[in-house]
Amino acid sequence: METITRAAWLSLAAIHIMPALPLIRPAMIARLYGVDGEGPLALLLTHRAAMFAMVVAATLIAIFDPAARLLAVVVVAISMLSFLLLYTRAGLPAGAMRTIALVDAAGLVPLAFVAVMAFRPA
Repeated sequence: METITRAAWLSLAAIHIMPALPLIRPAMIARLYGVDGEGPLALLLTHRAAMFAMVVAATLIAIFDPAARLLAVVVVAISMLSFLLLYTRAGLPAGAMRTIALVDAAGLVPLAFVAVMAFRPA
């Protein structure tokens, strides 16, 4: 069961890697979001990448440290569920936002699994 749990954590890390990449490769801001890589918006998007890097770090730590899994579940759940809520409130827009929503929705399956595993009594 531990192998499946670790694979689920790894899949959650994979979901969050792409939006974290602009932190180490700022030129990706223009490619991912279609905005100029300079200025206040780029600064906010780079900071957003740092937040996603924290999600990736939490999931990677959770792979190897069961004690970190409760907090990692909360971090990942906030990331994914908040986007899905905001996406729904925005009227389910098409395009890139829909792709993100579909990936996050698919990620709810491994998230639910790791949540059950993390919160079950020992």
